[in-house]
Amino acid sequence: MLFSVSSGYAQTTQEEAPVKEAPTAPAKAKADLGKSDKQAKPATSKEVVQQVTVSGGRTEVEERRQSTAGKIIYGREELDRNGDSSLGEVLKRLPGVTVGGRPGRGGDIRMRGMGNGYTQILINGERAPRGFSMDSLSPDQVERIEIVRGAVAEFSTQAIAGTINIVLREEYKQKTTDLKISLGSEQGRLAPNVSLTVPGEAGALSYVMSGSVFKNKQHDQSLTDSLEKNTAGETVLKQHQQDQTDRETTGLHLTPRFNYKFENGDTLNFQPFLMTSKSNSQTWNQVNELFRSPTYFGPQSYATANSSNEAETTFLRGFGNWQHKFENNGKLVVRFGGGLGKMNSSSMRYQFNQAGQQIDVISDVNNTRDRTANTGGKLTMPIGDAHTIATGWELEAGKRSQTRTSLDNGLPQYAESGDNLDASTRRVAMFVQDEFDISPQFSAYAGVRWEGIHTSSSSTRQNVDNDSRVWSPVLHGVWRIPDSKDQIRLGLTSTYRAPALNDLIAIPSISNQNSATRPDRTGNPNLKPELSKGIDLAFEHYLSRAGIVSLNLFARSIDDLIRRRTVLVDNGSGARWVSSPVNVGHALTKGMEFDTKFQLQEFLPEGPAIDFRANYSRFWSSVDDIPGPNNRLDQQPKQTANLGMDYRVAGLPLTLGGSVNWTPAYEIQSSTTQIVDTGKKRQFDAYALWKWSPNLQLRLSANNLSPADSYSANTVTTGGIYRNDKTLATTYTTWTLRLEMKI
Repeated sequence: MLFSVSSGYAQTTQEEAPVKEAPTAPAKAKADLGKSDKQAKPATSKEVVQQVTVSGGRTEVEERRQSTAGKIIYGREELDRNGDSSLGEVLKRLPGVTVGGRPGRGGDIRMRGMGNGYTQILINGERAPRGFSMDSLSPDQVERIEIVRGAVAEFSTQAIAGTINIVLREEYKQKTTDLKISLGSEQGRLAPNVSLTVPGEAGALSYVMSGSVFKNKQHDQSLTDSLEKNTAGETVLKQHQQDQTDRETTGLHLTPRFNYKFENGDTLNFQPFLMTSKSNSQTWNQVNELFRSPTYFGPQSYATANSSNEAETTFLRGFGNWQHKFENNGKLVVRFGGGLGKMNSSSMRYQFNQAGQQIDVISDVNNTRDRTANTGGKLTMPIGDAHTIATGWELEAGKRSQTRTSLDNGLPQYAESGDNLDASTRRVAMFVQDEFDISPQFSAYAGVRWEGIHTSSSSTRQNVDNDSRVWSPVLHGVWRIPDSKDQIRLGLTSTYRAPALNDLIAIPSISNQNSATRPDRTGNPNLKPELSKGIDLAFEHYLSRAGIVSLNLFARSIDDLIRRRTVLVDNGSGARWVSSPVNVGHALTKGMEFDTKFQLQEFLPEGPAIDFRANYSRFWSSVDDIPGPNNRLDQQPKQTANLGMDYRVAGLPLTLGGSVNWTPAYEIQSSTTQIVDTGKKRQFDAYALWKWSPNLQLRLSANNLSPADSYSANTVTTGGIYRNDKTLATTYTTWTLRLEMKI
């Protein structure tokens, strides 16, 4: 429930927190800001950081209110409310956040409607490992989610749209062991999940052991109709394709945390993070050529195909920090960490003609190894009563080794088949920031960050070196309107988007049905980072019962925008359509984000106990070098909205709730030759929670009630050739029954 009292978990103080946090107001401003009518007298800086937080809902709203830079906090109550099985399901309800893909299958997480790469994803304040999928992380492993709309110098400024920081389960003071047993069902396919959290102490060492195991089965099916015309406008190909996939995935997540407190007050925190999963899938394809002109010289279609795929992914990562406090309330935090990643996949695909004769055997084996190591630190020193200066550094190094072998009837599919690729990245960053009070009503934050990234790779065909160096000044201010809790925020930021490693050095990915709408994909070692200047303006009205009404306006001007272009090239074995990323010029995006949450009894004291939450976002964008209309940023919808309510039934330990997530259909002119259509996305979720006691409760939840087919279309017109693919993919309702116990 959004506005209920504390869930029973006493959170750690700020000085014990192991992760970087968005800047908060200095001590004096916090004390002034926190007062209302009969609140306690202002506290000193030391007293503020040592106090224990109160109710979960109240803490989240107050932390949002006290932050100088715009930040939204979602804690355990929000994560637990609907009984979601993945973080993607949680995030899709948050203000300004959209999730790619069709309902129930997740996709990349986007803030402000911007596509993949514009939103920075952090885990415990550190960049997520390569290949990490948000949907593979269980909400039970997460303590809270922090959404930072404007960049701050302390985080990497690779955050044009914003930052989502996932804070894993922290040290608890509770004495109980949490056990959650759930069983999901999608079309009768069962998905069991067991999550266990065990806290403990041994002298100066405190710890919490947390982990989960899961298994799920999924079935996907889609229908695609394709139409192609020649330069004379004559239809040369019409075909209908059916695809079905059955998938089974098992996984294990472990997120223990250890905290040691030295006699002098120093603390040492360490949190390893293990995620391992294995999946097996079977795919069937059937292609019916309704018409093929004798003059059509495109690739010969198969009639049927079946393939088997195996994939195994393991991430092992450690986060640690040592904290030392000085007598003048200064603090030094030194962070360290590292990780290993292993991703193995293999597939065998058999294709047959109309007579049932085998025409192709395609094998693909991909083995990837990632290694990372990082360190960093932050020194915070108060200067007088009004300033808090912080400076810090980050060093990160990573290596990737990849071997991919793709064979078609025993022969290489492309020149690099069987090649080994070795790549390395180095990232160095330094920052300085100052949080200061100009007056009791006005606080500000100023910071600057320098970040440099060097990427290199080597293969038998070419060596790649790419460098980017970016200065990012940021400025935030908050004005607290006198005699009220309301406030106005303003932020000016400089951010960027570095090219993804795969966009720079990718081994070509081959399309089994190569066409203008289904091209091969490769990288471009000459990409430059996208650079952005942005402004955020927000008004926040705080209600008396931990409610809020907020309106946020933003704009981003982006230079050296990266887009993918599809061209017909000769790769040595024939002409094929190939998609690669290029810098295309300038783009502008702007929008508004409205969100609110409140208790109905705030306005109707005698009304039912209903908690209400809603948000609505409207986006505009344009790309200068692409003609309109709809020359928008890739994958950015025009608008999105969420509506949710929770009702506590009088006289019963029962809470009922539900939410609606809506994104209308939209069309993107992706390039001068390509148009991408995305159908509307509408998802209904509901839950019922029966609480027998504070230590025992049962939750029934349903995601994607009233499922609808997901529609998408891709149209390419180039060289006089017209190609259109329209796809309908089936979605399903997922039911989950979860028993939650405190032992």
